[in-house]
Amino acid sequence: MSAAEDGGNRSLGQLVASATSELSALVHDEIALAKAELRQDVKRAAIGSGAIIVAGVLILFSLPVLSFALAYGFHAWTDLGLVWCFLIVGGIYWLLAIVLGLSAVAKFKKVKPPQKSIDSAKQTAAVLSNVKPHPRAAVDTHVAAADVTRSSA
Repeated sequence: MSAAEDGGNRSLGQLVASATSELSALVHDEIALAKAELRQDVKRAAIGSGAIIVAGVLILFSLPVLSFALAYGFHAWTDLGLVWCFLIVGGIYWLLAIVLGLSAVAKFKKVKPPQKSIDSAKQTAAVLSNVKPHPRAAVDTHVAAADVTRSSA
């Protein structure tokens, strides 16, 4: 007997139970697939984050080496004393830090509160403060008490 012939002989309750169990299995499989995909994405994100952290640390560690190289390069190029070359490199870093700091301050000054959202929230609060609650339907206390007595008995 084939599956199509068997389906013709099954009752409606059996068909509904079968469909329900198959739908439940499908949902469980979809959830398992979503979990597997999320695990892969989380693993990729963790590896990417680790790589970025390592790259940042390597750049940070390279700054002193590059600073020394720049200072010795100035010394060889200009015949200035080594102390003056290191001071020049330090001054360049300070100048760069000052420019970046002033740029940050200028950007921060342009930040303004979300005025449209504040106005919208004030309007909503004003509308809601004028709304009166809907009156509840009158409940017959005798009928309600009788229903409670019947259900507890």
